[in-house]
Amino acid sequence: MPKLIRITTVPISLKLLLAGQMKFMREQGWDVLMVSADGRELPQVVKAEGVRHEVIPFTRKITPFQDLKCLWLLYQLFKSEQPDIVHTHTPKAGLLGMIASKLAGVKVRIHTLAGIPYMAAEGGKKSLLENMEKLTYSYATHVWPNSNGLKNFVVENELCASEKLTVIGKGSSNGVDLEKFNRGVLKENHLVAATMRILPGEEDFIILSVGRLVKDKGIQELVDAFLGSKIVSKSKLVLLGSFEQELNPLSPETIKIINDHPRIVQIDWSDHVAHYLALADVLVHPSHREGFPNVLLEAGAMHLPVICSDIIGNTDVITQQKTGLIFPVKNVEVLKEAMEFAYVKRDKMAELADNLYREVCDNYERTQVQQEIFAHYQQVLKAASTTE
Repeated sequence: MPKLIRITTVPISLKLLLAGQMKFMREQGWDVLMVSADGRELPQVVKAEGVRHEVIPFTRKITPFQDLKCLWLLYQLFKSEQPDIVHTHTPKAGLLGMIASKLAGVKVRIHTLAGIPYMAAEGGKKSLLENMEKLTYSYATHVWPNSNGLKNFVVENELCASEKLTVIGKGSSNGVDLEKFNRGVLKENHLVAATMRILPGEEDFIILSVGRLVKDKGIQELVDAFLGSKIVSKSKLVLLGSFEQELNPLSPETIKIINDHPRIVQIDWSDHVAHYLALADVLVHPSHREGFPNVLLEAGAMHLPVICSDIIGNTDVITQQKTGLIFPVKNVEVLKEAMEFAYVKRDKMAELADNLYREVCDNYERTQVQQEIFAHYQQVLKAASTTE
């Protein structure tokens, strides 16, 4: 029975980014172990996936002494467990997981690349983050960018040997659950609860953004575009996500506007994203950097029109004027015009949403993506055994 260890920095990534994946591998007869820092999501994740979990006290910041401790704990874990594959996600787990697994003699070391932090960094921090990415890839035997755009970026910037790089299927780390993101299965009580939180007027146009409220998610530009638009008095901007002031914080002025403006509603994270997507008229995803954004797949599955920035990841999913509207990243004026267009041209936006729905169903259904990942696991294990 092959043994697989899946590692993320924090448990919410196991819950949201990789939901059902560990369970799927277990059902194929594999021994699966999850690893992450501690967190309130753990009991739910362990129950849902039905596999073991080990806590390694990762931090998301650069903390040299704590990182060395985690490196040693991972090394000990790998020596004890003797896995056939170690597969990491997220930057910190990737760096420490790849180094420790190489030192422990693990033959197959996979890192999934779902966005590169240094792309949005500046100054000395940018150089440090770039070197950390290169180090992660150098210790991995396989690097799986979760979009073709990300793969091309890695090749063009010579971050990793091209022979290590593979995009699974059409991209995405886990696809989308079409049974969950389906207007036909939504629960009335959750729809009522979401409506009570938004409190829309009868004619309000609901603009939804889903994700952490930080600078590199484009929240500042979205708020500015909304406030400067002609539709501000006829719309509500709903920000579904929590403020994260430790990393990449929004300005105090933007936070004050979000908290005080009568036409902006901020809602801390909810497990019922599908219900908010169902209530919205358009999803806006103005992020500065992405790998392959799940929320665009989820919007597509829910027949919700999309406006997004022209960055890697977004443009792997959305085609301009075919499956959504794309605006130049950080461009407040064009974003404002796109939202005004979506308000006026609702039939056109519905047409784009239908096109996106068909594309999502054809290429990104969750079980299909998980089967692709499992097939690649078998492939790399077989290749590793023939080179021993």
